[in-house]
Amino acid sequence: MAQRTVLVVLFDGVQSLDVTGPVEVLAGASLRHPGSYRIRTASLTGDPVRTSSGLTLVPDGTLVDAPAPHTLLVPGGRGSRTADPRLIDWLRVHGPRAERLVSVCTGAILLAAAGLLDGLRVTTHWAYCDRLARDHPAVEVDPEPIYVRDGKVATSAGVTAGIDLALALVEEDLGRDTALAVARHLVVFLRRPGNQAQFSAQLAAQTARREPLREVQHWISEHLDDDLSVESLAARARFSPRHFARAFRTETGTTPGRYVDRVRLEHARRLLEDTSDGIEGISRASGYGTPEAMRRAFVRSLGTAPAEYRRRFHPAPTAR
Repeated sequence: MAQRTVLVVLFDGVQSLDVTGPVEVLAGASLRHPGSYRIRTASLTGDPVRTSSGLTLVPDGTLVDAPAPHTLLVPGGRGSRTADPRLIDWLRVHGPRAERLVSVCTGAILLAAAGLLDGLRVTTHWAYCDRLARDHPAVEVDPEPIYVRDGKVATSAGVTAGIDLALALVEEDLGRDTALAVARHLVVFLRRPGNQAQFSAQLAAQTARREPLREVQHWISEHLDDDLSVESLAARARFSPRHFARAFRTETGTTPGRYVDRVRLEHARRLLEDTSDGIEGISRASGYGTPEAMRRAFVRSLGTAPAEYRRRFHPAPTAR
């Protein structure tokens, strides 16, 4: 089995979980397939770095002395937003030499600053997607998925999404059985699909400032099988439909229709994960009306059908 060298870039202000999460996944895979990954860490000078949480990480060496790796992994963290120009220069020169380029969280900001993401579809932590898109218009930023693959470049969302991406890479390199064994050892899902949303519908939208709009947001989540048209919701808030739609978008950052779609999808996902209810019953309870309408919503938003989603995330019954 060919050995894949993995070089993890360290810098002051790095997010410790961006480093240790993927490293634990790859190290776990190496325990099951000795020699499959050779992991090294390096900083610009080889000196220890202080993480954003105050931990000290001691690198194996310097970036200058590091040979071109198979996989170059660039974590994020507070330090990625005020990076040393020398680190950007190093990435610009050495990044293209790696066979696989991976970023975790705001590590994508470093790759973009080095010109390594131009023309590619990428993601990063949801809180920094707008900044990445604004500062680097040649980069196609998708704020929704937990990770994105585009050619030899793989980018992931915030913090724990680096574990999801690392598991996907292990599955690609060494097969599903190895990735599953590592996931079980770490007590995490084998694989959340890369295009699964980064966060819940309620977190994705801001809480409205005015009480009538906040009440409507709460009411929606408890009445998904009711009439949730703009006209109906506006009447509940005692606004005109036009004023309601405008005020809702201003205060929550999304339209009423899109908010309803997200809450319905999240509710259906939870029922598929946590219950054994039938697809037809779940589609009604979530406000879709029919299994076909729910299937279309799942494929459009998650790239997978409800039955496949349940297969991935509904725990198998344990034998007694």
